[in-house]
Amino acid sequence: MPKKPVVSAEHAEPSVKISARGVTRLQGRHPWVYRSDVTEANDVPPGSLVRVLDLRGKFLGTALYSSSSQIAIRMISHGSVGDLPALVAERIRAAIAYRKEVVSNTDAYRIVFSEADFLPGLIVDRYNDVLCLQILTQAIDAAPVREVMLQTLREELQPAGIVERVDARIRELEQLPPLQSRLLWGEKSSTVFTMNSTMNSGVRFHFDGLEGQKTGAFLDQRENYAAAAQYAHGEALDVFCYQGGFALHFAVQPSGKTSSVTGVDSSRPALEMAEKNAALNGRELEWVEGNAFDLLREYAAANRRYDTIVLDPPAFAKTKRDLEKALGGYKELNLRAMKMLRPGGILVTCSCSYHVSTSDFFEVVADAARDAHKSFRVIENRGGAKDHPMLLNVPETGYLKCLILSVSN
Repeated sequence: MPKKPVVSAEHAEPSVKISARGVTRLQGRHPWVYRSDVTEANDVPPGSLVRVLDLRGKFLGTALYSSSSQIAIRMISHGSVGDLPALVAERIRAAIAYRKEVVSNTDAYRIVFSEADFLPGLIVDRYNDVLCLQILTQAIDAAPVREVMLQTLREELQPAGIVERVDARIRELEQLPPLQSRLLWGEKSSTVFTMNSTMNSGVRFHFDGLEGQKTGAFLDQRENYAAAAQYAHGEALDVFCYQGGFALHFAVQPSGKTSSVTGVDSSRPALEMAEKNAALNGRELEWVEGNAFDLLREYAAANRRYDTIVLDPPAFAKTKRDLEKALGGYKELNLRAMKMLRPGGILVTCSCSYHVSTSDFFEVVADAARDAHKSFRVIENRGGAKDHPMLLNVPETGYLKCLILSVSN
């Protein structure tokens, strides 16, 4: 996080004191301090910009304060901040500049990734000419911050529309007034975007900013889609396919190595959008609605075999309490998929559960391979796309794991 003070202003903002444990976290360059480590926060308004002090009153930096979240403090600078809206504008421009350096061959990518762009509580995604944002903290929800955020995004990116996607649960936890997802600015809330344009003319997708999961698509997998498509061949099965990310990349790959592609998901609306996306790309794929665990069990019992299988489930471990159950779920999925692979087959297996560490995930996939009595080579060990940067000292920003494996025997 930048050390340079943004403004050397008079310190009118309220102060909070934190415990020695909280100080240690900040010294380790992690931006969060939990409520249990806040020792003094007298009459601090919700969403305030606060000065953070240790128990002796030593100044540690400036943070966004939440009156309700268990993450009470999110550091925004290790110096003084006199003008939060101005800092937000500066950080948004820096985030856009970073994407210009690392993003190519797509008009859909993440512009602002919360803590990873030093803007805790703000997510902004670009889908061609439509921007989609989420606000996740009290401070970012404040009217002056919203105003400068929209102004900066309009000036820098000239979108045709800006949509706000609302997570009702997050707003409730932050004790923010309820909102509906809505068009904030402009006239467009839907568009067509292209990923990985080096693959012929790229893979095209519909985007509706007021429908679907997350902010509309799983942009963190974009580079993994293209990587996996290099190895996909024969009969391919995309499990938890959502709107067809992996499946469509396999179907449109220039080499035409896949003879058939089937996508599986439990969401009918997602599959209906996947079908529209297939038509947009001039392809016909098979889409199957059903529970992935049940279908894999049925397919295995029926001795169905595939040359390429993708496992891209939702997060199984929302909290640490879910970890053991989540590992069991990953083990079962990978074991069934491994048994269904033909010799020379490719397995693309993913986890987006932060609480499942990289080492946990490797171990559970290795356990599944042992139980399947098969040996696998790791072709690629991947994470999120470059527009979803990981901060070295903030492991929560590096949640996505993606292994591309080949059956050796």
